[in-house]
Amino acid sequence: MSAADLSVEMRPGLVGKRVKRTEDPRLLSGNGQYVDDIKLPNMAHVAILRSDQPHALIRDIRVEGAMDVPGLIAIFEAADLEGEVKPAIPSSRMKGYYATPYWPLARDKVRYVGEPVLAVVAESRYAAEDALALIEVDYEPLPFAIRQVDAVEDGAPLIHEEAGTNVIIAREFGRGEVDVVFANAPIKVGAQFRMTRKTATSMENRCYLADYDRRRMAVTLWTSSNIPGIVKDALADSLSLPGARLRVIAPDVGGSFGGKGSLYHEEMLVCALARKLERPVKFTGDRLEELTASSQAFDELIDAELAVDEEGRFLALRAEVIGDIGAYSIYPWTAGLEPVQVVSFLPGPYRIEHYRGRVRGVLTPKPPTGPYRGVGRPSSTFAMERLVDMAARKLGMDAAEIRRRNLIDGDEFPYRTGSGIIWDKSAFMECLESACTHLDYPALIELQKKARTEGRWIGIGLSCYAELTGIGSRIAVAPGMPINTGTETGTITIDSTGSVIAAFGIASHGQGLETTLAQIIADELGCALEDIEIRQGDSSLVPMSTGTYASRSAVIAGGVATKTARVVKTKVLRAASLLMDVPVDNLEASGGIIRARSSNAAMTFKELANAVYMQMGRIPHDKREDLTGSESYDPYLGTACSSCHVAVVEVDPETYGVRVTDYVVAEDCGRIINPMIVDGQVHGAVAQGIGAALLEEIHYDDDGQLVTASLADYLLPLATDVPDIGIVHIEADLPNNVGGFRGMGEGGTIGAPAAIANAISDALSPLGIEIQTLPATPDRLFRLVERSRATHQQEGQ
Repeated sequence: MSAADLSVEMRPGLVGKRVKRTEDPRLLSGNGQYVDDIKLPNMAHVAILRSDQPHALIRDIRVEGAMDVPGLIAIFEAADLEGEVKPAIPSSRMKGYYATPYWPLARDKVRYVGEPVLAVVAESRYAAEDALALIEVDYEPLPFAIRQVDAVEDGAPLIHEEAGTNVIIAREFGRGEVDVVFANAPIKVGAQFRMTRKTATSMENRCYLADYDRRRMAVTLWTSSNIPGIVKDALADSLSLPGARLRVIAPDVGGSFGGKGSLYHEEMLVCALARKLERPVKFTGDRLEELTASSQAFDELIDAELAVDEEGRFLALRAEVIGDIGAYSIYPWTAGLEPVQVVSFLPGPYRIEHYRGRVRGVLTPKPPTGPYRGVGRPSSTFAMERLVDMAARKLGMDAAEIRRRNLIDGDEFPYRTGSGIIWDKSAFMECLESACTHLDYPALIELQKKARTEGRWIGIGLSCYAELTGIGSRIAVAPGMPINTGTETGTITIDSTGSVIAAFGIASHGQGLETTLAQIIADELGCALEDIEIRQGDSSLVPMSTGTYASRSAVIAGGVATKTARVVKTKVLRAASLLMDVPVDNLEASGGIIRARSSNAAMTFKELANAVYMQMGRIPHDKREDLTGSESYDPYLGTACSSCHVAVVEVDPETYGVRVTDYVVAEDCGRIINPMIVDGQVHGAVAQGIGAALLEEIHYDDDGQLVTASLADYLLPLATDVPDIGIVHIEADLPNNVGGFRGMGEGGTIGAPAAIANAISDALSPLGIEIQTLPATPDRLFRLVERSRATHQQEGQ
């Protein structure tokens, strides 16, 4: 290698560096622009009358008392939008599936508390709310089954009569002779596991603003969504508008965690009202509406059983799952989103030859379940990791050792699980060993023994998981959804000033994608970071955009950024070769400067762009080309990401409160773009996972009423609930992925609940207690301990 070549190899890049987020100056200074910040001339405001009944016919609506409210513009019910809005249909090819129509307002009957019934439009939100309070709706209550175990039964009251059943999706995955293996297995453990219903609680409530351009007969929607492109495609069909006359923009978005990742009634509604009234219409939700009417998550009942031999090796796994999907199949993800992924991912990162997982998704009178950080995998990891610890305890084996004996090892990749998922390659075993080393696992065991002699309830919990990230078209289209989520398109243009404008179909809602994508482009293209502008969150930027979810953006958008930057760099070097009279293979670009390796010749990107665009004749006419490129990327299957979490907890024997005292995450997310942003994602996700494990629970009473309708009742983790989190980065090679990136944004919510549940079970193991339901609230732990003591007392007698 020559000295010139060596200098190129040693030139530092930005990928892998802790670059400060380029978004932060505007966001931290209060100069971000969220939907509610946008105020248009002649803008009207809408307030929504929501159902206070879980299941009822709408018999009469009386609006007379509201008509004299100053500032009232109009009141709309479903019949007023007849013929103007078609329903969104979350279609699927899955056998036995029924797609519930998704309308902006309830038609004839309501199916959950919080469902939109009427839209009140006024000059101000205050006037709309005043009018809302004067409207009366007569309902005829209908029977319902609030719990999925009742709704799944034959003869249960139907939420959608036309479906003929409450079970609108059923799947089975399997491989091997499961029942035969169980019949002969020496060790079997099993239980019914449940993670109760949750909801995403972003700092920014959902907000939508639609404007109608009378001249073009076009609609623009500003939405607090992470899927503006999907929303555009759905609305184009629902409103019967050509795509050229509909634009959907997601400006700065204050978090999503999945909750803003579906089409909502209110998005359809404001667009229809803006077109009908020919003026801008805005809806801003409040926290009560977020808790009652935004999509929810989890609520899976998992009856699972694991067969193990005497040496702790897993023989077979089987599970029966009933998923409570709420009252509608959500668009576009369908009712299969959460429950099907539970049985798909249940085998986890383990070598299990014989597997059967059956799942049914059942309708109940609650808001639809939709995307939530981790989707299905927090529940499946909780159930599987609990089984692993139960098996270890039954065998008298260390929790880490039983995992060592069963994790898929490096020479076994690619590995196809019993559900058909293919793990391409990831550091399953290395994550386990690194996490244990970081916390000095043997020393922890000794400390725990000492604490127990002092009467303290201290537990250590592990959880290992694997997930697919950056899912490509092969898996994305398999369920037959109305969209393909497996591809991404990007365009990069160098303009006449040398600035680099890069546009993508993603829609960031706090992940720092403007920074990470700019880092990739700066390295691949050779331009300066400060010269790059990342444009995203706008359906008009690329031909098809789906957004940001499912740990896809670093993998797919990062991949297409890499591909596109390489195309543009080829054009840059060709132009520089002509301008500098230097062979292309003797040129390099970095930091915004193009240099000749063999001489001192150099020029800036600005000088190059000026010559290409402004100085006619500098480049021969037949060789001149615009400095632009557009590429697409489809990873086809997706790529595996894996992690091991270790949690140490202490349970207070007087209050039954749980304190997480130590925590470590060892995660393989491939080539790291920005370690600072990765750490922030891990910290935030673990905090969210702690909330799911110990605090957060959406609860409906037997009358179908939400009793956790405020943040005084729906409890979120505080800073004091989150310990210092140790992070170990493992960058396992990923040769078949452009850029070598893996997703990682959901890992904390997947691994943390299982690790904490195992730690609590370990702390209470002297009492024979196993955690089967999360969150493990003080009330639940008190009841478990009292039941255990009563049982031991009876046995002593």
